[in-house]
Amino acid sequence: MVFSSVLFLFYFLAPLLLIYPFIPQKHKNLTLCIVSLFFYAWGEPVYVLLMMFSAFFNYIMAFPINKYKEHSSLPIIIASVVNIALLGVFKYTDFLISTLNGMFSLKLPLSNIALPIGISFYTFQALSYCIDVYRGKTKVQKSFVSFGMYLSFFPQLIAGPIVRYDDIANQVDNHPQRLKMFTDGLYRFCVGLAKKVLIANSCGKLWEITNIGSNVSAFSAWLGIIGYTVQIYYDFSGYSDMAIGLGKMFGFEFCENFNYPYISRSITEFWRRWHISLGTWFKEYVYIPLGGSRVSAEKYKKSFFFGLVSFTPEKRADFRRYLNIFVVWLLTGLWHGASFNFVAWGLYYGVLLIVEKRFYLKKLEGSPRFIGMLYTMLVVIVGWVFFASPSFAAAFKYLGYMFNITNIGFTDSIFYYRLLSYSLTLLVAIIGATPYPKKYFLKLTSGRLFFLRPLLSLTSLLLCTAYLVDNTYNPFLYFRF
Repeated sequence: MVFSSVLFLFYFLAPLLLIYPFIPQKHKNLTLCIVSLFFYAWGEPVYVLLMMFSAFFNYIMAFPINKYKEHSSLPIIIASVVNIALLGVFKYTDFLISTLNGMFSLKLPLSNIALPIGISFYTFQALSYCIDVYRGKTKVQKSFVSFGMYLSFFPQLIAGPIVRYDDIANQVDNHPQRLKMFTDGLYRFCVGLAKKVLIANSCGKLWEITNIGSNVSAFSAWLGIIGYTVQIYYDFSGYSDMAIGLGKMFGFEFCENFNYPYISRSITEFWRRWHISLGTWFKEYVYIPLGGSRVSAEKYKKSFFFGLVSFTPEKRADFRRYLNIFVVWLLTGLWHGASFNFVAWGLYYGVLLIVEKRFYLKKLEGSPRFIGMLYTMLVVIVGWVFFASPSFAAAFKYLGYMFNITNIGFTDSIFYYRLLSYSLTLLVAIIGATPYPKKYFLKLTSGRLFFLRPLLSLTSLLLCTAYLVDNTYNPFLYFRF
């Protein structure tokens, strides 16, 4: 069940919103837990048991983690190993088997285990809870219903944002509905739905028809990947908007997940603005524990030799800082998918971030904004080729089209036809990827034109409903992660 569907909007969400205000406060968490399990079971009837096991296991493990945190790290090690093992078995088993087959010419059969929807998201949420209990940052949740609701809450269950327990600990047992918060959530949901249905789906078709072509010109290839660049942003940020809006409707304040990443003037800035909850998770639970960027040369007083090169303590500290970045981005690539093109995509950004940090970041921040934005968007668009392609071969083939290595030509009649067909949608998408429309709209509706906000929200809801009834193309890209 996806948010951008008639089934969800009118047969799941609408009845829930009608009955939820009349449910006694002490039963609201139980209600949300039950409907969230139903929501998940609709698409994953078997794997809902896996999620329930995850909830029960992490709920139970938090007690010994908290009790023995001053004396033993064994409980948190057990919790971490089990959570990572569950994610590894269901997401990476076939990847490991196919890798071993390729490396050693083996013929091991693939397991063909289906990937449970959202397992990457709820596993990271469970891990963050256990780790924060171990660190003493959050208290143990004594109610299994409340913890189960936190882990299974349907707005952010299957595609984020990754909501750390510590961020909403005070809201779990106290999230009364308020009219202002509800209406803000409803408006936010309608914005996200419009971004997903009216823009992401349309540009997704542009990418799809370009990508399935046997041969395309350079300009057609660029137009196609720009379509994907728009699609993935409006798809995922639209989903995050809907999740945050739904959270508000039920009394929760979730963290922001996007902050206009396509206006960034460096890759470093881009990853502070894109999928913020994932970046924060890796920073808090991987990067900083590894030493982060605060590795001191004092730890490396003695020089050592690597081949014929002698490294000073400062260089060794620099090497460790860059290694930390490299490890985080290797894991980031793997988190997104069990495939070498995702690994390459992660390492691609890891290398770029290291290069920026070492050589160019200050120059980029001091350059005219449009120069940095042009550089960033070029790098990001090329990166999306690896992200969107099913294999290395497909990615490099498509890059060959983009840079005319195949000598097909720079343009063709199909390019002009598609450019004309999608020009308005792309123009709206480009403008909408900047903060100015929201800024001026809020300014406009803060006075006498306050009625425009509910009017446009209702209009967008009706347009999206008409689109959903009439079209079957409605993918959610991040469901596979």
